[in-house]
Amino acid sequence: MNEPLARVDAEVHALIKEEEVLEFEKLRLIPSENYVSRAVLEASGSILTNKYSEGYPQRRYYEGQQVIDRIEQIAIARARSLFSAEHANVQPYSGSPANLAVYLAFLKPGDTVMGLALPHGGHLTHGWNVSITGMFFRAVQYSVSRDTGRIDFDEVRDLARRERPKLIWAGGTAYPRVIDFAAFAEIAREVGAVFAADMAHIAGLVAGGAHPSPVPHADVVTTTTHKTLRGPRSGIILCKADHAKAIDRAVFPGLQGGPHNHTTAAVAVALREAQAPSFRDYAQQVVRNAHALAEALIGHGFELVSGGTDNHLVLIDLTRQSIPGKTAARALDHAGVVGNYNTVPFDPRKPFDPSGLRIGTPAVTSRGMREAEMARIASWISQAVEASADEPRLDRIRGEIAEFCRSYPAPGILLA
Repeated sequence: MNEPLARVDAEVHALIKEEEVLEFEKLRLIPSENYVSRAVLEASGSILTNKYSEGYPQRRYYEGQQVIDRIEQIAIARARSLFSAEHANVQPYSGSPANLAVYLAFLKPGDTVMGLALPHGGHLTHGWNVSITGMFFRAVQYSVSRDTGRIDFDEVRDLARRERPKLIWAGGTAYPRVIDFAAFAEIAREVGAVFAADMAHIAGLVAGGAHPSPVPHADVVTTTTHKTLRGPRSGIILCKADHAKAIDRAVFPGLQGGPHNHTTAAVAVALREAQAPSFRDYAQQVVRNAHALAEALIGHGFELVSGGTDNHLVLIDLTRQSIPGKTAARALDHAGVVGNYNTVPFDPRKPFDPSGLRIGTPAVTSRGMREAEMARIASWISQAVEASADEPRLDRIRGEIAEFCRSYPAPGILLA
């Protein structure tokens, strides 16, 4: 029971080491990925994984919670302070369970929910038909404008007035522009809907002052703690004090048993890190890097959804390059650039073989890369897409990128 992983399971140990090399030698541009600090890793892998803690601080169903209660209370206090929220629940296992808790707190099966359509940048849990949220609830979707690639608030308002949803979502996974939370709040009030903001992608930008906060406007705000926030894989729900009991009951006992205490500790550490002035600098640099990357890609002839970005992500429409998104994503991965294929608004191709490529700057910014490096990355992206069927050329690009990455330490990874 006290032997190290390398002796107990050499196969898994070797795969973890292999993943370390990949995360060090490749340019990780998936917008939902990042690097966590050694401190977050240490908390995530701590002895706290041994402890079971159903309930909430001072209201547990298990004894021996003297330390666990204090850890969760620290995480709650830091979440409230960082985002200026009246109430915080830090127990959701991730973003999707956090969103499900919102449904359980405010809706009954069959109620109407409204969210941004998945092909237009929304999230599965905002009522898309293949998600439980689209199966158990009546879902209607708003979209972005064909001309601008931005949310059309006239359409949102008209749809809300017509469908009278009980819950309206703002937020998504592939929307590269600032979200007007105040406009959503006004529409929700007009139709008597609960307004929920999903800031999973932009939570770190909000914490660092690089994106407007939804907290003053929304009844409830959900987020993951990884992505731009640079924490472990977990979730947080923020809400007005009036909704605290409903949210807490929805998380436990409504959806979950005991929280993952080692993860709660890692969330607390990440929230402390996000309070530092250096994190604010990081968040601002993420956005500056995304702008620089977008402009450089346009210079290489790429078409971007909405013409650019206001946040951390860039959505490329590859129709002009006459190459499917999946083909481009695989070529880029071969070359050492990790992104993901993605649908674009009004995509003529199927979801599993779409026209888009989604990339972002959180992880490369965590490695200390700045605007000048974004120009180099855009050049490699252009070369790799052009050489998608030329494996020797992709191999050469990968060698260049691996050498380039050696100059930028990857947080949490100590390669010999």
